[in-house]
Amino acid sequence: MSTYPFTRLRRTRASDWSRRLVSESVVMRNDLIWTIIITDAKEKRTSIPSMPGVDRVNLDEVVSEAKKARDLGIPAIALFPNINPKYKSDCASEALNPNGLIPKAVSAIKAAVPDLGIIVDVALDPYTTHGHDGLIEDNKILNDASVEILAQSAVILGKAGADIVAPSDMMDGRVASIRESLERAQLNDVMIMSYAAKYASSFYGPYRDAIGTSSSLVGDKRTYQMDPANSDEALREVEQDIIEGADMIMIKPGMPYLDIIKRIKDEFRMPTYAFQVSGEYSMLKAVSQNKWLDEKKIVMESLTSFKRAGCDGILTYFAPQVADWLNH
Repeated sequence: MSTYPFTRLRRTRASDWSRRLVSESVVMRNDLIWTIIITDAKEKRTSIPSMPGVDRVNLDEVVSEAKKARDLGIPAIALFPNINPKYKSDCASEALNPNGLIPKAVSAIKAAVPDLGIIVDVALDPYTTHGHDGLIEDNKILNDASVEILAQSAVILGKAGADIVAPSDMMDGRVASIRESLERAQLNDVMIMSYAAKYASSFYGPYRDAIGTSSSLVGDKRTYQMDPANSDEALREVEQDIIEGADMIMIKPGMPYLDIIKRIKDEFRMPTYAFQVSGEYSMLKAVSQNKWLDEKKIVMESLTSFKRAGCDGILTYFAPQVADWLNH
């Protein structure tokens, strides 16, 4: 085996062009999924103080954002609702409204930008008064009753024109129920991106501010979301969702769980995605706004780490910025 001086590993690092030639992980526009928060407010945009640079947008503005995504070369957007409190209930009935905020947004976007992929969150927490991802009875999250509503909601979203439904609830058996319901509704081409390994993380706070659940959430979500200490359990969760019919799987959050991403990709070789969640976004924004670190450099390094770990794509609030950087 050759050793120094015959082997000099710095040779390929000497020039920009050679570094680019041997780069193993590259972030491209095709890797980006833009996460967008929608509201039914009259104002086109309302700021989210804990997420500088991210606004809630209304139905008119989300169509403009979709057109922007297309023009930037972003292949897909992911939609999340900020539901008016007057429509929230203990039973999340608004999640089953075919004329609700997200179905309206999906239909409007598909009419205006038909070639843009639309991913929709399938969850109950934006619609419940208690902020949980499932129905509650006697202080317990009801798994099977919640799954029934989630499956019905997925069909409504599929009929509205969603390309991918993304259940984020972490209820047992929800992927199979959604797949069966989509098939019965002849929505055979609607894909499922399962939040297969979603952890009970402390990084979700700004998102809960954005969708209006931070003040209403009762307790925590540790009885259904995964323990951050566990790795083997993630493989079991992912395997189960694949068996039940998931087309793609997601790990959430992203950067604190790069080891999980790598294990899952190595084990299953499935289309694998990470969600760079609100807390990750806000941390990077805060240090860059304080001029402690260079925003472009740290954002691109964080996204590259997802690709290096095995991700096929990343859901990120930075998507339009990154696409613009890559275009210039």
